[in-house]
Amino acid sequence: MPIDPNAPITITAYDWVPDFAKGQVRDLRVRWALEEVRQDYAVRILPQGGQKEAAHRALQPFGQVPTYEEGDLTLFESGAIVWHIAERFPGLMPEDPAGRARSLEWLFAALNTVEPPIMDYAIATLFEAGEPWSAPRLPSVEARITERLDEASARLGDADWFTGRFTAGDLMMVSVLRIIEGPELLAPYPNLVAYLARGADRPAFGQALADQMSGFTGSPPPGFDEWMAEQKASTGVMT
Repeated sequence: MPIDPNAPITITAYDWVPDFAKGQVRDLRVRWALEEVRQDYAVRILPQGGQKEAAHRALQPFGQVPTYEEGDLTLFESGAIVWHIAERFPGLMPEDPAGRARSLEWLFAALNTVEPPIMDYAIATLFEAGEPWSAPRLPSVEARITERLDEASARLGDADWFTGRFTAGDLMMVSVLRIIEGPELLAPYPNLVAYLARGADRPAFGQALADQMSGFTGSPPPGFDEWMAEQKASTGVMT
């Protein structure tokens, strides 16, 4: 669906992020959900730093993106927004109560069980890569990720989707697993690799990703290039 500045739904997104974060910022999850349910939306683009200003904090108290506005309703947190979209519009939710509950179950599993150790890995290898505590933490972080991937792979088995058909739960699980797509952490799980490919092959995902990428037209905040150079020099792992 086209981005429409006059659409009744407005989300927020950044105008710039580091290269390693492009395609990962969580407004992508909301864009994808809106594409799946075929709803136009507008985007309020924030320069880096703008998310910490009072006007945005009135919508998102933690100074992050995305937010969702529709009429008198304002939401923050990508999981809550995706769930609202799935409830509000047909396409991402089974009609039977049990199917809806299973979709919610996997949405929460993605955010509360699978994502935390994956984000710990990102913190240790990217955001705090130059700190002395990062390298010693990596083995335990990787062990936790491996445990979760073992469990997720075993549950998925030969199925296409965790919930029988593609739902909001799978949208969120694909979004979370994409954070480690490519590295050796995911390679031992061919069914999860195929699962991610199925998610990425959905036209709604492709459109959402293209639209997010096209919005990155801004410049890095002062001091970012120096910080990046320090991280590279101290670890050699950032690209």
